[in-house]
Amino acid sequence: MRLRRRSAAEDETWDDVPAAQPEEEAVDSEEETGWQTSTAGLSAASRLARIGAWVLIASGPLLGVASLLGSSSPAQGTPVKAPTSQSASDTGPGGWAQLYVTAYVEAGQGTESSLNPFFSGSVTLTNAPGKRSATSTVAVASREVQPGYWSVTVAARVAQKTAKGAWVDAGLQYYQVPVQALGPASAGGTKKSDNSATGYAATALPAHVAAPASLKPSSLGYGTDRGNNPADPATQTISGFLNAYLAGKGGLDRYTSPGVTLQPVAPAPYTDVEITDVADDSGNASSTAVPGDGAVRHALATVTAKDDSGSSYPLTYTLSLHSRGGRWEVASLDTAPVLQRGSGPALVAPSPDSDGSDSADASPSPSS
Repeated sequence: MRLRRRSAAEDETWDDVPAAQPEEEAVDSEEETGWQTSTAGLSAASRLARIGAWVLIASGPLLGVASLLGSSSPAQGTPVKAPTSQSASDTGPGGWAQLYVTAYVEAGQGTESSLNPFFSGSVTLTNAPGKRSATSTVAVASREVQPGYWSVTVAARVAQKTAKGAWVDAGLQYYQVPVQALGPASAGGTKKSDNSATGYAATALPAHVAAPASLKPSSLGYGTDRGNNPADPATQTISGFLNAYLAGKGGLDRYTSPGVTLQPVAPAPYTDVEITDVADDSGNASSTAVPGDGAVRHALATVTAKDDSGSSYPLTYTLSLHSRGGRWEVASLDTAPVLQRGSGPALVAPSPDSDGSDSADASPSPSS
């Protein structure tokens, strides 16, 4: 192969190309490659390769755009993925309604514009602004009246300023808010056009309504009231455990089953815990004997916790107990009281802090 020498004019055309790095010594052997190439030939070839690399780098963005444009129509036979449906807002109608109620409670004459992000209708307020404040809000009910249109009830703790400028508690107030989702139907909205903005809007001002009626829960599955007998082994275990858990009195390991891992409340919020009452599913309040190993008992403990200021607070805890070695041990600190269901209690899942060792699957023990 014969390579010609570049002229001086050709050399000038390479001025804009980055300086070449030192080249490795060429191998001049027909036996190895079948080509006889000089060192000068390899230098020219490497320069051409670098020119090609620079051309590819410069054309990269253009190639990327062409690729995107070319991929706008899927190839024949390729399945098209359906667009993912999105909600009208990340906060949801409940959270949005809370913001609206907060703005409404605090607005007044001259500050009606604070409601514009929520309600586009004409509003004229005659009360002085800044006389009320929503110190906290929570959506307590939400009902979809029709697709994309909700009625949300918001509870607001309202503080009111007196004539002397002092703030007083005006109580818990409830407001009903009509909220419409706007935007394309694919985003959960009620508009047919895909060019609509996505979000929420109130169709009216909030309505001050009465508090929702109180509901009575189901009966609990603890049919045996054991009182606060300090000689009862189960009560002793519960008392020692809760004093370690809430008041930092000793370690929890003394009162838990092997393998159960629970962490105390830290720092300890109370100095002492007294048992007020214990109810369980044993079926026999008069017997305090501990059954053989492996028996399960579910207990509901009402306690009085005292802090270092001398104040006392009632608390309720639900626990699963296992018998072992003639004593009761805490197998789990349950997340909710057992509800009565049919002839026997419905078991609850153990606390995430426990290892869940067969406490959720075990059946209640026979009456002890």
